[in-house]
Amino acid sequence: MLLIQYTLIYASVLILVALGGMYSEHSGVINLGLEGIMVMGALGGAFVLFALPVGFNPLLMILLVLAVSALTGMLYSLLLAFAAINFKADQTLVGTAMNMLATAAATVIVKSFNNARSAGDNVSAILDYIDNRQVFLIHTPALDFNWYMVVTVLILIAAYIVMYKTRFGLRLLACGEHPQAADSVGINVYKMRYAGVLISGFCGGIGGIIYITAANSQWDFIYGVAGAGFLALAVMIFGQWKPIKIALTALLFGFFRAIADVYMGYDVLVNLVSGEVYKMLPYIISLIVLAFTSKKSRAPKAEGVPYDKGSR
Repeated sequence: MLLIQYTLIYASVLILVALGGMYSEHSGVINLGLEGIMVMGALGGAFVLFALPVGFNPLLMILLVLAVSALTGMLYSLLLAFAAINFKADQTLVGTAMNMLATAAATVIVKSFNNARSAGDNVSAILDYIDNRQVFLIHTPALDFNWYMVVTVLILIAAYIVMYKTRFGLRLLACGEHPQAADSVGINVYKMRYAGVLISGFCGGIGGIIYITAANSQWDFIYGVAGAGFLALAVMIFGQWKPIKIALTALLFGFFRAIADVYMGYDVLVNLVSGEVYKMLPYIISLIVLAFTSKKSRAPKAEGVPYDKGSR
């Protein structure tokens, strides 16, 4: 049961972040900064958990944590939007810089936050933080679920409807395939690309707080989110930029990621290979999968190409 629980948690992270990348790339902007967006979203949400007292209204706490994480992710994603859309900067370089900046900034902020208080205050705050995380759990006789999983399912359903059943989604798809044609029928490509990047920040921020509070038990940003953002990009590519396929792929990758956390509970797995192999497994699987499927992948035609209104 623990393996299923961890698989669902990691799958939730990967689904949300991969959906964020999907929105951005369908608008025409490659978002390699998802790792950094996750870190900043996690940082914002974690500070809310630190600030709220134990016993605070559980529903309101959940909404506040999700709202602050999403907002922080969106604000940080504006760096990519402004640089890539307004200045037509290289999107790969901007995304890489965002990842490096987020991890460094989060580490400095957390250390400064901890150093500004006494050791006793830090211990008390951490205990409150741990207690506050419990409001996200849903206990059942068979399995412990998490409210994050419910949020993920709702966002996944919304993504499918938005992308294929709404005018906004169809316009977003048009901007990622042929922005000049979209512009010729009155679609503002710049606004649509901003929208795509901001939605990716929204999803990435929530994915970050899920990783920090549900998948990782430590208040520590030294290693950021340990490559979860890049793993989500692999999920997005293998899922062919489509919500349902992304969800199924995330479950597969989440399963292999969960094994790294629970293999000690299974004697057959402990005796099979070294524990370090299980920790590397999701990344090894992603490389193998991408090696065999990348040639068949069909990315949006205009992704990564700065839009010039004057060109045709």
